[in-house]
Amino acid sequence: MQVSQLSIYPIKSCGAIACQKATVTPNGLAGDRQLMLVNAQGQFMTQRDYPQMAQIRVKLDSDTLTLEHEKLDPFILQLTLEGDLLPVKVWHTQTLAIDQGDSAAQWLQTVLQLDRPCRLVHQSPHHPRPVHPQYATSPNDTVSFADGYPILLTNTASLADLNHRLRDTYPQNPPQFPMNRFRPNIVIETHQPFIEDNWKILTIGSVELQLVKPCSRCIITTTDQTTGERNPQREPLKTLSSFRQQPGGLMFGSNIIPKTLGQIQVGDLITIKN
Repeated sequence: MQVSQLSIYPIKSCGAIACQKATVTPNGLAGDRQLMLVNAQGQFMTQRDYPQMAQIRVKLDSDTLTLEHEKLDPFILQLTLEGDLLPVKVWHTQTLAIDQGDSAAQWLQTVLQLDRPCRLVHQSPHHPRPVHPQYATSPNDTVSFADGYPILLTNTASLADLNHRLRDTYPQNPPQFPMNRFRPNIVIETHQPFIEDNWKILTIGSVELQLVKPCSRCIITTTDQTTGERNPQREPLKTLSSFRQQPGGLMFGSNIIPKTLGQIQVGDLITIKN
């Protein structure tokens, strides 16, 4: 088994950046979900409510962020850790984040055709966000603006199995989904679907990672990550519900907390240490 893809999502729920190598930090892969959009109340914004966020492309170069959309000129933002601190909320956790200014907020509001203001915020290094204590491996486990855990891992055989089931369900015109519907950080190449359900600890190179819980999937998986359009049959959730319903939701992939830090890259071999 080996790593077949690595991805980061600099802005939560916006476009991905494919990586050949990545640095594992306590919060997850470096550069992943360090930024997010919030509404006027500081509540996090995602494709669950704004599927058009999928159409925002992101480029990250050191501390410069470039936002692109087919309907507007690119916006280049010099990221800052010196802006105003805003109270923000991600699910049940509250923290303070660093506002990235009026120009970025206006560009995003225009692109997303919002009738209410939004803000782009950066995670503050001085205000860490804890992992859910039920699944934390230590009291010091932290996470970026990801939903709950530092790293999400998926498996190529699981996607192949899901697409095979879709061909059986829709023999005339089966939808076939790419892995980007599941927005993983690490994709591993295997021949056994959902084999990660049985893993506890894996190593990639010299980095040790602990699998803490399966990942419950939501409506974002029904959103085309190029067009922002929803699947009219609510696929792949509908098919996942036929065989991946578990306590806590429809599961695809695993949430991970790093035990050691370091660099990983595409092609690295994977060792299981259960």
